[in-house]
Amino acid sequence: MTSPALKTRQAARKQTGNSARAAELHAANINPRTGLATDYLNHFNEAIMLLEMIPDLPDCAEDFLSWRPLSYREHFAASTFSARELAIAAYDAADPAIRGEFDNLTGAMTSILTAVGTAMREARQHKTRAALAAQATGWVKPLVTLAGGIINGQGIQAGREADVDYIMTH
Repeated sequence: MTSPALKTRQAARKQTGNSARAAELHAANINPRTGLATDYLNHFNEAIMLLEMIPDLPDCAEDFLSWRPLSYREHFAASTFSARELAIAAYDAADPAIRGEFDNLTGAMTSILTAVGTAMREARQHKTRAALAAQATGWVKPLVTLAGGIINGQGIQAGREADVDYIMTH
């Protein structure tokens, strides 16, 4: 039988370990509550930026077409992010429900961007590419906002509220 004093010491040790881990994650810009880092959204923001440039700079379509989807793990493994190994480990240890919600959103963004890339490769007119770029941007930007809400521990509902705010102001 475990004594109450031993249980208290074990709980304190666990809390100290959790606090140290949380501080390490926070210092690396990884949300300690979710285990996710906003740095991954830069991967999608890069594609959005290129899409936004296409109407004014048609040559940017080629830059967008060279964009390749990366999973969370692939993004950090290939990045110069100083805490990339910690980011991958925290992602792997994240609550499966949170990670699943996040993966569903990033999967949707990847599907949209991949489909738009396929359509752009087939399009011959700049006007068509520009229309595809504008439509894709309108679809993906709100999803990035939702994903940011999940990363920041606000869940998808808070992200949807931010999405509505964004739509109403633009």
